Amino acid sequence: MNEQNAEITLEVGEQEFTFNLTPADVTKYFNALTQTNKVAPGHNLLMTTVQQEQKATLKPLLGNPVMVMQIAGALLEEYAPNVEVIVKKRSSTLSA
Repeated sequence: MNEQNAEITLEVGEQEFTFNLTPADVTKYFNALTQTNKVAPGHNLLMTTVQQEQKATLKPLLGNPVMVMQIAGALLEEYAPNVEVIVKKRSSTLSA
């Protein structure tokens, strides 16, 4: 896989699940998030990226919305690149 595509294995309890993430998957997830809709995009991300043969085992775990958010959060954290971002302080002078 190239740098942007990632195969990520998460251990949930005593089970392992392997997810295949692409930039399109992550973009679709973020674009679906709204102020009143956070769990469904996470559920969809997990179910569409988990290996086909693991879907039936994963699905019952996703009945708990907190579990959905924890697993999706761990998956996205692992997918994220390791980039150091530093915010520089603004100048105290105003430009006219």
